Amino acid sequence: MTDYREEIEKTISILKRGGIILYPTDTVWGIGCDATNAEAIDKVFALKKRAENKSMISLVSDFKMLQQYVEEVPEVAYDILKYASKPTTIIYDRPLRVAENLITDENTLAIRVARDPFCGKLIRKFKRPIVSTSANISSMPTPKNFEEISEVILEGVDYVVNLPLQKKGVKPSSIIKIGNDSTVKIIRK
Repeated sequence: MTDYREEIEKTISILKRGGIILYPTDTVWGIGCDATNAEAIDKVFALKKRAENKSMISLVSDFKMLQQYVEEVPEVAYDILKYASKPTTIIYDRPLRVAENLITDENTLAIRVARDPFCGKLIRKFKRPIVSTSANISSMPTPKNFEEISEVILEGVDYVVNLPLQKKGVKPSSIIKIGNDSTVKIIRK
């Protein structure tokens, strides 16, 4: 099992200062920041040249953390996440304790419980959700691996997590919207 302590400490120091990071997630390489820091989120929007009305995903470490950032997690969400065969992001109604500019006009937030060992440990130690958005300029293709990440992104972040670069090449997560009435809608397979 890999010991990520040093890399986690470096990454957390950047996040605590309101910096943005480039890091390997359980899907693709992502741009991230503290999901409770509105200024850091603005930096991510600016770097990606993304419209502020476009939403971004947040990662949490486990179900316990998920419950701290959503007013009510519908029971069906636990079943979906428990049996999902690939990383699955769920859009929840009425998020809590995150920056306002991360919440959509419909008062929703896309959250994924991170399956990647590094992400899980990082988020658990940071004790807050971390934004996760693909490492590309909006409307450009999502990089399939580290080598495809543009110089603009590499130079625009405050820190690039120093982990093996070859391991990422997965597809973005599935996205499912679950209403508090337990209605389920697949947004991205």
